[in-house]
Amino acid sequence: MSLATIKMVFGPIPNREYHEGFMRKAIEMAELALSSDETPVGCVFVHNGKIIGRGINGTNASLNVCVPSVSCPESMMVSLTHSQSLPAKSAEPLLIVFPPQKKGTRHAEFVALAEIMAKHPPSILRETDLYVTVEPCIMCASALRQYRIRAVYFGCLNDRFGGCGGVMTVHADPGLDPAYPVYGGLFREEAIMLLRKFYVQENNKAPDPKPKKNRELKTEILPVSTPQVNTPSVQTPTGEMANLALGKGGKEKRPKSPAKAG
Repeated sequence: MSLATIKMVFGPIPNREYHEGFMRKAIEMAELALSSDETPVGCVFVHNGKIIGRGINGTNASLNVCVPSVSCPESMMVSLTHSQSLPAKSAEPLLIVFPPQKKGTRHAEFVALAEIMAKHPPSILRETDLYVTVEPCIMCASALRQYRIRAVYFGCLNDRFGGCGGVMTVHADPGLDPAYPVYGGLFREEAIMLLRKFYVQENNKAPDPKPKKNRELKTEILPVSTPQVNTPSVQTPTGEMANLALGKGGKEKRPKSPAKAG
């Protein structure tokens, strides 16, 4: 498949019912993140119709060195270093997931990748699909490309840090690693509402917590705008993660702290 054909797809997806089944699992992971006071982003990696890795955002927990807790289950605390030694000229990508001490980088995709790497060689990702509630950020999109992920399916756009067409096209820009197809919009409304629920609640872990008692949950969801995937330097005019809550008097407020979405 040529780079010219690798674009984000919003619309009809072949065999949609099959893909929705796995996206529902990703939504369940995002709900777990929300209940753990984390930005509600969840994902699953699927190989041959089976889930081989699960992840939730753990950026808040990683700010506290990710000690074992409900926010960061022990099953998701696999050491993010690959114990298998690779030949010097191996075609396998170096493990690029971040270690626990890298504060604020424990995105859902990296948590799931750690689980996968503990059981499988990196090459398995070439025949694996990712289902994630929010478009992967630039950092995660690059990691997925280096691992040569087969395809990515997501819920809503990440219009601040999106690396798969929301802001930049890391998944398809010319480079050494093969591009991968991206399909968006699966359970988009559910993914957006989870984010909104997070932003209207108090975040006591924030450096400078802002009182949110006057915020009301915004339920209206606007239609998605077509991402400008051919102009990665231009911000996509979409509002997936912006204007997440209404302030006092009904005035829309944009959160000052960006979503730490994978």
